[in-house]
Amino acid sequence: MSRISILGAGAWGTALGAAFTLQGHAVQLWGRNGEICDEINRHHTNRAYLDAAPLSDGLTASTDMSAVLSDAEIVLFVSPAQTTGEIAARAAQSLRSDAIAVACAKGIDSQSGRMQSELIADHLPDHPVGVLSGPSFAADVVRGLPTAVTLAMLDREAAQALAQSLSGGTVRIYASDDVIGVQIGGALKNVMAIAVGICRGGGMGASAEAALITRGYAELVRLGAAMGARPETLMGLSGLGDLVLTCSSELSRNFAYGIAVGSGRDVTGLKLAEGVHTVAIANQIAAKHQIVCPVMQTAGDVLAGRMSADEARIALMSRPLKVEA
Repeated sequence: MSRISILGAGAWGTALGAAFTLQGHAVQLWGRNGEICDEINRHHTNRAYLDAAPLSDGLTASTDMSAVLSDAEIVLFVSPAQTTGEIAARAAQSLRSDAIAVACAKGIDSQSGRMQSELIADHLPDHPVGVLSGPSFAADVVRGLPTAVTLAMLDREAAQALAQSLSGGTVRIYASDDVIGVQIGGALKNVMAIAVGICRGGGMGASAEAALITRGYAELVRLGAAMGARPETLMGLSGLGDLVLTCSSELSRNFAYGIAVGSGRDVTGLKLAEGVHTVAIANQIAAKHQIVCPVMQTAGDVLAGRMSADEARIALMSRPLKVEA
């Protein structure tokens, strides 16, 4: 049994907490919203994020970060990607010296262009930092449905040990030492999911969606390689696996957001879609590395209001034809 603290009481943080509690770990959640924390403690639900899905009685939540972190051996950072640096700075004041930090949000910091693990390491330089990512919907995990993800650390043996300790009957965790690759797959698939959602919302058909996923994946691999990711990582769970899942169901916030944009609906009030914050900085990084990413660039233009969904379709379909491989 490990003592696990989860920073973030949204859908993914709560689902991970529920799964790890059922596996026998002692898990505490930290959240900003006192009403949500109270509901988790008293009613063992989190209806704001997970409807009426029942949570284990052993899962507790608090708005007191210091108390939640006081004896944690493993700390999962599951707050939105753009807040990771802020949360890590706060957590540094309360962490045990031997605690392991694990980034679970999928996104690139929109201001600095830094990965989640880098943001955490900036504030926790003496702590080992890992990354957990892969094809996983919170709604599936909280229901106990089978899920497989990747956990990466620079030290592969440490990653293997942590993966084994956190794996259970329904959550299977594979170890990796490609920290950059695992994060690139998780961050960029959100952008591609928005692009495919725009395609779906515009009624462009399944054939167009398949083409967009394929060409989007090629961009993900090219940019990932330029940033130091290994191609085989991006072919795995945290790359191709996550891309397929995210582009296939409206349970994906990014895919659902893209559908709303593509169909001309008002996106005000929609749940957080991390890809919206990642797309601009990802395009800047691609330009820096001189990587051509038309799908990602077009998605950025649509989200920024520089191009309509119909104009995006025309732009992509009128690009010069090239040899595929």
